[in-house]
Amino acid sequence: MRISARADYAVRAVLELAVRQGGDDPVKAETIAAAQDIPHKFLEGILGDLRRAGVVDSRRGGGGGYRLARDPATITVADVIRAVDGPIVSVRGERPTGLTYTGSAQPLLPLWIALRANVRRILEGVTVADIAADALPEPVKALAAEPAAWENP
Repeated sequence: MRISARADYAVRAVLELAVRQGGDDPVKAETIAAAQDIPHKFLEGILGDLRRAGVVDSRRGGGGGYRLARDPATITVADVIRAVDGPIVSVRGERPTGLTYTGSAQPLLPLWIALRANVRRILEGVTVADIAADALPEPVKALAAEPAAWENP
């Protein structure tokens, strides 16, 4: 499974907005790009996707910029990834529930569905506020603490 650059940058941008949320002024894209080492033009497109998905709000003009549209405790990592990449898990560009297999490949469908369920369980269970507070849920911490999680087979 791959996490795209767009998804990684989007989560980092939303996280940057969350930690800067207390101020009155919106945060400029340039500020986010510099703080997270994200190419500015690429970030502008990502922020547009996040705005259309209702994750961030924007304000134009000299005092313009971006801020979270909702409380960070209500924005999951899954919300952010879906806003920029679409469905969390797909097979050949299709959602697993839309697939059919025949013959010896039939057992693949429940495997792909189980994979999707587990990925969703993690990404829907972690909010931007969790990450901003360095307080990942215990099940996520437990998985990350497994030595095999850090090894490449």
